[in-house]
This record gives sequence, C-alpha cells and structure tokens, in this order.
Amino acid sequence: MQQSKKNLTILIVEDDEGDILSIKRALKKCKLDNPIFVAHDGVEALEILREGKQVVWPYLILLDINMPRMNGLQFLEELRQDEELKKAVVFVLTTSDDEKDMVSAYEKNIAGYLLKQNVLDDFLSLVSLVDQFSLTVRYPSTHSQQPSNKPIL
Repeated sequence: MQQSKKNLTILIVEDDEGDILSIKRALKKCKLDNPIFVAHDGVEALEILREGKQVVWPYLILLDINMPRMNGLQFLEELRQDEELKKAVVFVLTTSDDEKDMVSAYEKNIAGYLLKQNVLDDFLSLVSLVDQFSLTVRYPSTHSQQPSNKPIL
C-alpha cells in the first residue's frame, strides 16, 4: 500500500521565528499540506513527542542545533535513548558548519545535515527534499503511540 505524504507529520524544532515562517511558507508554496508542529527547543520537542497526541507516527523532524535550554545535539542524545522515539527520522538544519557538530549529529543517526546558509537562500530545495522523502520512504504501519513516562531531563 502506498503511503500518502499527507500522513507524514513534520515537527520543526527551531527557536528562530523567521526561519520557522520561511520553512512554513516554502512548504505552502510547494503545496505540501502535511501537518506541521513547532517546538522552540529540545525540551519542548520531547514533551510534544512523548505526549503522542499532536505529532503522531509517521513523522519527520527538522532540527536546529543552536537553541536555548536543550540544544539539538542534546535533543538527539535524549531522543536516541528513548525506546519509543529512537526511530525518528531527523534532518538537521543549522548554521553550524563546525565539523564536530556534524560528526556528532551523524553519530546520532540523522538522515541529513543541511546548512541554513545554503538552504535559506532557497527553502524550496529543503521542501523538495522533504517532499521526495515523504513520497519515497516507507515507514512501518505500526509504531507505539503510548506516551513515555520518562522525565524530560
């Protein structure tokens, strides 16, 4: 059975309102009407994911690295240790071109690392990536929807 791209929920984990609006505008311009949710840091993202009510499987996470409270790398560490969430597909979208950040992110099984300075000029390339991903990648039909009782920090 072909999975509809409308079934793929997108969670944007980003603290910059301008970047959030740019991503949403690009998604709308490309006529992607996937459900979109926003978390402004890793703590809020984990709360949303563990609640399991708004962002439901299957989902894709667009993650910034440099955020307050819990940055993207800390979020990835926590995400990959959580039995219910560790299979999440994550693309890092960041201004950090630090090799250490990139290596650390890939060690935490991200799907891709994109630099904002390369993508911000043309968010359509990011949207095209998300669109192609949602059309071609298949997810298992079942995924535990039960919220985790693990503390956030």
